[in-house]
Amino acid sequence: MRQRKPLVVANWKMNGNSELVQQMSEALSVLKQPLPDILICPPVIFLADFPKHPNYKLGAQNLSEQLVGAFTGEISADMLCASGASSVIVGHSERRALYGEQDSVISQKVKVAIEAGLTPILCVGETLAQREEEKTLQVLARQLDAVYAAQPHLLAHSVVSYEPVWAIGTGRTATPEQAQQVHQFMRQHLAQYDAEAANELRIIYGGSVTAANCEALFAEADIDGALIGGASLKVADFSAICTMAKDS
Repeated sequence: MRQRKPLVVANWKMNGNSELVQQMSEALSVLKQPLPDILICPPVIFLADFPKHPNYKLGAQNLSEQLVGAFTGEISADMLCASGASSVIVGHSERRALYGEQDSVISQKVKVAIEAGLTPILCVGETLAQREEEKTLQVLARQLDAVYAAQPHLLAHSVVSYEPVWAIGTGRTATPEQAQQVHQFMRQHLAQYDAEAANELRIIYGGSVTAANCEALFAEADIDGALIGGASLKVADFSAICTMAKDS
């Protein structure tokens, strides 16, 4: 029996509006318990628009590694907490690829998030070229080690999301067996730093997850939920995913 409570995260990216906020909050508020942990990560300007409800929590899509100062356009961990966020996505592949975020910066972001009381959702994953070169496990180990090798105490306060870059927004997804193999590897790899924390760590999957394919993913022993992109903008689909996750 799985001891880790499933987690379903909506990553709206640079999408959404007040109407979607209202529709999503209304739909989630009528879902019947028990439910997985549900986290909505809209653009930060919409955080204050969500009414508080026990069926879901709010998170952010990014934060600054800096605490305060002259960093135009950045948002600090403390500011996110004050805005109602409980978690924050860190190291998403789009941040790595489009904005050049390196492992060292991502490691610092995880640290400042936890110190401020936020739960970081650390995203790791390989490109298609790296998978074809059979470097998946090597890439993941490097990304994980960059954060936890020197800071093993952070593991107990984290969530990790495996998001194969080749499956994000492409309609392609890893098979449940492929995803399980990777999740199991990551849990075993992280156990060298803190075996208890690694066993309790929620490792979720992100990469073109839909209502049609999520049930098979959730059935795998080491897949503890999902980081949802496109499907999180469709109220009915996201609600269905949350309902299926509670039974995993």
